[in-house]
Amino acid sequence: MNKKNISLYEEPRIGVFVCDCGSNIAGHLDCADVAEYAKTLPHVVYTKENLYTCSESGIGEIKKAIQEQNLNRVVVASCSPRTHQPCFQVPAPKQA
Repeated sequence: MNKKNISLYEEPRIGVFVCDCGSNIAGHLDCADVAEYAKTLPHVVYTKENLYTCSESGIGEIKKAIQEQNLNRVVVASCSPRTHQPCFQVPAPKQA
């Protein structure tokens, strides 16, 4: 989805993707609890906890959820943007 296609007045449909990063993150906090808490936040319609969100399959799950859940906003709770941000800057799938 192109940023220009998102209306400022469109109802947000937020997907939250929480990464365990093996034990790098999950060794310090309860990722399942973070994902459960995210479900209670306004406009969050989808949450997913992944072992490695930055992997090819993790990125694929994000793209799939964007299409299937009609998400127009995505939050990725994972490793430092300094090292992983490029992984998540892939173009979102085009909506029909």
